[in-house]
Amino acid sequence: QVQLVESGGGLVQAGGSLRLACAASGRTFSRLVMGWFRQAPGKEREFVAGISWLGAGGYYADSLQGRFSISRDNAKNMVYLQMNNLEPEDTAVYYCAAAALLGAPTRAGEFEYWGQGPQVTVSS
Repeated sequence: QVQLVESGGGLVQAGGSLRLACAASGRTFSRLVMGWFRQAPGKEREFVAGISWLGAGGYYADSLQGRFSISRDNAKNMVYLQMNNLEPEDTAVYYCAAAALLGAPTRAGEFEYWGQGPQVTVSS
């Protein structure tokens, strides 16, 4: 099993930046994919970004690529989400997630492990 603990949520002004962090503990696997999702009130959970735990390069939702960046630190079992030029529409609960499968999953049902989901609020 894998446990995910997130940090870095909070309140930020529009146009500002914020970095979320996710620490993984417990069992880890070479084929584990890490991802970020977000969910706003009344909205479905939305894929944000993903990255292979041991591989290089991330992948993103088309609407967010260029503003958001995912990265990892294998030595610390950490994954990060750097969010730049934030907009009020980015306001949501952001979830770190892990999937034990191959490829580039983007659907919430493909991810088995989830963090607690800190709130990110962007004010105009």
